[in-house]
Parts: sequence; C-alpha cells; structure tokens
Amino acid sequence: MIKIKTDFDIIIVGAGMVGATLACGLAEEAENLSIAIIDANEPKDWEKDSYDMRVSAITRASQTLFKNIDVWEKIVEQRVTPYQNMFVWDAEGKGKVHFDSADMGEADLGHIIENRVIVKALHQRVAEISNIEFLCPVKIKSINFKDDKTELVLDDKTILSTKLVVGADGTRSWIRQQADIAVKGWDFDQAALVTTVKTEKHHQNTAWQRFLKTGPLAFLPLTDGYSSIVWSTSPDEAKRLTEISEDDFAKELEQAFESKLGKIESVAGRAVFPLRLFETLNYVKPRLALVGDAAHTIHPLAGQGVNLGLADVASLMTVIVEALNDKKDIGDLKVLRRYERWRRAENRSMLVAMDGIKRLFGSELSVIKDLRNAGLNLTDRITPLKNLLMQQAMGLNALKENSNSK
Repeated sequence: MIKIKTDFDIIIVGAGMVGATLACGLAEEAENLSIAIIDANEPKDWEKDSYDMRVSAITRASQTLFKNIDVWEKIVEQRVTPYQNMFVWDAEGKGKVHFDSADMGEADLGHIIENRVIVKALHQRVAEISNIEFLCPVKIKSINFKDDKTELVLDDKTILSTKLVVGADGTRSWIRQQADIAVKGWDFDQAALVTTVKTEKHHQNTAWQRFLKTGPLAFLPLTDGYSSIVWSTSPDEAKRLTEISEDDFAKELEQAFESKLGKIESVAGRAVFPLRLFETLNYVKPRLALVGDAAHTIHPLAGQGVNLGLADVASLMTVIVEALNDKKDIGDLKVLRRYERWRRAENRSMLVAMDGIKRLFGSELSVIKDLRNAGLNLTDRITPLKNLLMQQAMGLNALKENSNSK
C-alpha cells in the first residue's frame, strides 16, 4: 500500500451520499480540518443509457445543502428530474389527494435523483478538496476507542488515529456494531421491489403513489419519460414478482397502478430489498457519532430516508464547527450529545409518522378504511393543511430552522 497520512481530525466510515456530503461540508466550513473517508467498495462505472434502480426524492433542504458544498451543479450536469405534482390515492376506497407546487408558489416539490448520480457528483467534489483523503477500497480490521482518540486498524495493519470517527456505513453499520450500540425496531414483514419502466404516457413530472392493501406502489419520474418503481408488498409476493416474465410483470404492474400512465412498454431489471424500521439507542459515544441509516431507518413510502440522513449531516456539521470555534474537543461526549438531542426528536417523529401511515393504510378494518379515505379527501379540500404538509415534505421548515440557528 502507498504510504498515507495516518493522523486525522475526523474519519468518516462510508463514502455514500451521507458520508461524502459530511466530508465535503466539513471541509467547506473548516478548511484546517484534516478529514479522511474510508470505504470498502470502489465506485463502479455504469452505462449512460441505464438507470439506477435506487433513487431518492431530494427535498429543498437537501438541495440547499448540496448547493452549499458545490455539488448541486455537478448533479444537474448528469441528470435530475424535478416534480411539480404528487397524486396519492387509496386502492381500498375513493380517497385521494393532489399536491401541486404552484399552490405554494414554488417551482417544484423536489427532485427525483438516482443515488449513483448523487454519489458520483459527491466523489467528484471530494477529489477537488485538498484536506480530504479518500481511502478506497480499504477495509477496517478493528477499531479501538481511547480517551483521547480512536484508532482504526486497516487490513494491511496500517493504524489510523482520529479525534472523532463518524459511522456513515449504512443500515448494517460495522462501526455501530463495534461500538456495541444497540438498536430498537422491527421488520415490517414487507419488501420493496424496485425497477425502472417506460410507460405509454409521459409521467408529467408527477410523483404517483397508490396505497394497495399489501403496501404502497410508487411511480417516481425520471428523465425521458421513464419512471422509477418502488412497490412495497409481502416478501413472498415481491419474490414472485421478480420471477415472473417481463411481460407478465408489466401487466400486473399496469393493473396495480390502474393504467394511470397507459401500458408499461419496457421493464428493466428487478431487485428486492427488505423493509424495516429501527433507531439506535445512542447516536453518539465518546469519539463516535452515527449518521444516516447507521442511526435510523424508516419505511420508504414518503421517500424521506436520505433526507433525514442529510439533515443529520447539517446538524453534526454545525455542532462540530461551533465546537472548533469554541476551542472544544470535537470528540468529547458533551459536544456530541448536542447533536444527538438535536436529531433524535425530529428523526423519531418521522419514524413514528411513517410507521403510523404504514399501519393506517395496511388496516383491513372497514371503519379505518372509511376514516383514512375521508382524511385524504378532507386534506385535498383544505388548502392550508395541504400547504403545511407540502412545506414539511419539502424540508422548508428545516431551512427556516437552520437559518435561525446561524
């Protein structure tokens, strides 16, 4: 291995959307910080005419964060799809609601972006920043938390030391496991089938979501009239849907979606991901902080997972920069607990809300079905309520909070 720097102020484990954003943001706010990002997986190239099966609905708050770290333009140079409308309706009744960005005086409700597009843009930005070392592919063999530092031993026996290690290594976080941080949550007994389709009719830059009794089905707009599909259903049914022929799958998908966009003309590869909800009992320990899916995971029905992770980033950045300005130890538990308190409240409220919605639309009780359909129709008629929900979903409240904290 080439001789590398071994002593850093911060080491971030995980170079995905959340980890790479944190590195860029900290480097932007504190030029004297020495930062390392470690990832075991080397980024892969992809065919330009293919689409990533995993996409994210990026809110205005997350977009602003990307702009502040000079990444948004790099994302736009690849491809993004703004959406101005969102239609939600219940398959078990006549309840429906239509959200329109024009009602808020906004150009859009957000952007649907392929995860790999975001990661590529972030890695391009990382390569431009002199105080970030990107160590990839590199595997960590062990980690040792000490009073004044944390040491990470790599596979080649190189020892890296840091004042603060950040676990941004996803749902199955190795860092979280090594720190012996427990999680509290449960499996949804659902799986998400994801794929990309081309429909007969254009998606009209609209996000569509139909609540079936087995789970929500979402059509999310991509470029050139393609749509990203997230179909939440039982694990057995998801498996069956991956095994049937492309033609049969297209017919079943079209039927489940009530042919809102006409015939399904083409289907890309299909993949299935298990769905669960959890939150760690601790976000921080001395010399350690967890961000994104390493700290919490929610149901994808509202597309808020990555945005919660990016909100973690914004909060942790603020806490670290203020600690540096006050000459405090950034790895001290008292400093890090401010981040934990800040994020736990918002994350927990979102976890509870998503779980509640999932249970509400999964209920077979006729009285619950009537209530939820009435609720959708009532929401559709009350413009201030719709605007409030849109403001929350777009992350505009988070932007106001961040502005007030400065």
